[in-house]
Amino acid sequence: MANLVIVESPSKASTIKGYLGSNYKVIASKGHVRDLPKSTLGVDIENGFEAHYINIRGKGDLIKSIKKEAKNAGKVFLATDPDREGEAISWHLANALGIPVEKTRRVTFNEITKSAIKDAIKNPRQVDMNLVNAQQARRIFDRIVGYKLSPILWKSIKSGLSAGRVQSVATRIIVEREEEIKSFVPNEYWTIEAALSNGDRVVTARFIGDENGKIKLENEEMTNAVLAALGNEFLAKSVKKSVRNKAPLPPFTTSTMQQEASKKLGFQSARIMRVAQELYEGMNVGAENGGAQGLITYMRTDSLRISAEASEAAKAYINGKFGGEYYPKTPRVYKTKSGAQDAHEAIRPSNVALEPQKIKKYLTSDQYKLYKLIWERFVASQMESAKLNTVVADFTAGGYIFRTSGYTVTFPGYMAIYEESVEEKKQKDGDEEISNLRLPEIKENEIFKSDKIDHQKHFTEPPPRYNEASLIKFLEEKGIGRPSTYTPIITTILARNYVVREGKALVPTPLGEVTTKLMKEKFADIVDYKFTANMEDDLDAIEKGDIEMQSVLSEFYDDFAESLKAAEETIEKDNYELPAEETDIICEKCGSKMVVKSGKFGKFAACPGYPKCRNTKPLTEKKEEAEEEKKVIVADFKCEKCGADMVQRTGKFGTFFACSRYPECKFTKQKTKELDVSCPKCGGKVLTKYGRNRTVFYSCENYPDCDFSSWDMPTGEKCPDCGNMLFRKKGKPLVVCHEKNCGYKREAADEGAEE
Repeated sequence: MANLVIVESPSKASTIKGYLGSNYKVIASKGHVRDLPKSTLGVDIENGFEAHYINIRGKGDLIKSIKKEAKNAGKVFLATDPDREGEAISWHLANALGIPVEKTRRVTFNEITKSAIKDAIKNPRQVDMNLVNAQQARRIFDRIVGYKLSPILWKSIKSGLSAGRVQSVATRIIVEREEEIKSFVPNEYWTIEAALSNGDRVVTARFIGDENGKIKLENEEMTNAVLAALGNEFLAKSVKKSVRNKAPLPPFTTSTMQQEASKKLGFQSARIMRVAQELYEGMNVGAENGGAQGLITYMRTDSLRISAEASEAAKAYINGKFGGEYYPKTPRVYKTKSGAQDAHEAIRPSNVALEPQKIKKYLTSDQYKLYKLIWERFVASQMESAKLNTVVADFTAGGYIFRTSGYTVTFPGYMAIYEESVEEKKQKDGDEEISNLRLPEIKENEIFKSDKIDHQKHFTEPPPRYNEASLIKFLEEKGIGRPSTYTPIITTILARNYVVREGKALVPTPLGEVTTKLMKEKFADIVDYKFTANMEDDLDAIEKGDIEMQSVLSEFYDDFAESLKAAEETIEKDNYELPAEETDIICEKCGSKMVVKSGKFGKFAACPGYPKCRNTKPLTEKKEEAEEEKKVIVADFKCEKCGADMVQRTGKFGTFFACSRYPECKFTKQKTKELDVSCPKCGGKVLTKYGRNRTVFYSCENYPDCDFSSWDMPTGEKCPDCGNMLFRKKGKPLVVCHEKNCGYKREAADEGAEE
């Protein structure tokens, strides 16, 4: 009788299958199988906050199927993710399958490798109810806040709004930064730079002050006074040389990985975590590299710890690849910050010998880029420090001091493999400004001549808007949320239109600003940074078994209920109206610019002078103007027949490009979208194209020389059985092999946002 292993995702199931042999069957629950009901609160507040869970709609057949498999299995192993969420999914599965908690076989692994999986199966444990209760507490907190606050938002701001506990804090952070920017008053300051030379030796030095200290040039008068005092000669008063050891940064945590992937790769947080999940769950990287396996350790972590085995593997790799001088005398150990859960290792490659270039052909572009970043950061973190020869030279002229600095690398150490971002350098080096230019030899008391002296006026700038990377960094610093929640927080505030993206910046909407105003005035605790961070500490304490879930929930609800009652009594007296969206339509009755209003049949234009002026209009004019604008979008390429501009048009078969000289020139070109996937026939880029009735198909960019086309979307993944490309079936949650004789197929993993 075969044993049953239940994991969360189908792709993880397919990776693990190959490790356990024919005596084990591996199936996927596809995430949670039970949750609180959507239509009711689902929490009995009066009865110890007892949660009423129901099977998630659409999961009934899956639960029946898993039950049947469990009934016929010798042993059932619950192998969901190694965190609170995964522990809760295992607990829900045990309940759905009728397995008592004391008889559960819970297995966890930080990496999906053959040794890790087999070791986990040999050492099962029971479901940890402390972990489950920590997750339940978070879910109940969020349900109570959302369910109780949403009606107040409907009544005072706009119907259909949804409140969230941590999301409200994140929105407040972005709103308050916008307020800082709006209220910022720029201050004038000046800089002076001197181009100095002595023979063929040339340096640039910047004004810093005088012998009494630094001086900030606040206006033109101060600047002119310095310039007037300067002569043509600059004396090298002091030249300080030193050897500096520059240590590598630690391996990635969830937060630092998201920040660096955002800065270096330009990925958004949801994309980063999706790709990291794929790398963790594993894929076939070819028989020569060990076949199917997980490529990185678990990607939701705040720990900097690495295992002794990983440390030894890194040592062997570094010594073999670079030489013994590139490995430190003692292995590097990084201290995890206080307050971290430290439940898992830092994010690292499961097998450091799998160099990114070795397996590049088996990975999608995104997978390769992120794996390379994680691999290089980990290997660098275990290497010897870089050694730099630094020079800082001060020149005097007219009683003022000018400074130049530079360095040369005498031993690259970790820099041989990993290049830090600008932000990382600033974080490590503080305010010290060291140029990347190699300075010529400078001796004390030498005279340099000034070839040119530049002075410039500047203004201080407001703090920058948050982007995803800087918001995640702020959340982590304040202890708001945990590694598994950063991405859902950002996804939620964007989806609810409290925040929008402008380029990479996160900008609050009027809805976000008004909602934050209400929350700060009526529910100050909910959006208080310290309160939210303390709540996270309480969840950690529940996980450790130090406090009971019910006591934390009760303490929270007593204060929350009072705020709720006060808000309900006063909310109608306050004004939390959204600012009206102004249109370009002029009211012919009173001359005012009409505003957008929403009614029973959708949006319409209304006079802002209501009730004195009751004039309204449909918004068809605006729609017609938008349609007209769409017709004259100019493409970034020219007509291949006559060289005129190509413009975007819309026809009955979809969007296309046509020559702007039509009907004199009738050249057209179909609108396409480039996928980050290589053609399985010739290796060119795969394009998304549109057929009749706007149906989508996929074709090679080299058509007609390459005749590849398909109604199914190529995924870029390789088949674990035969190595051909896998395709997502059109209209079906199914991934199949392109090779007809192979027969490989699997269910497509859900791509919904993590809760």
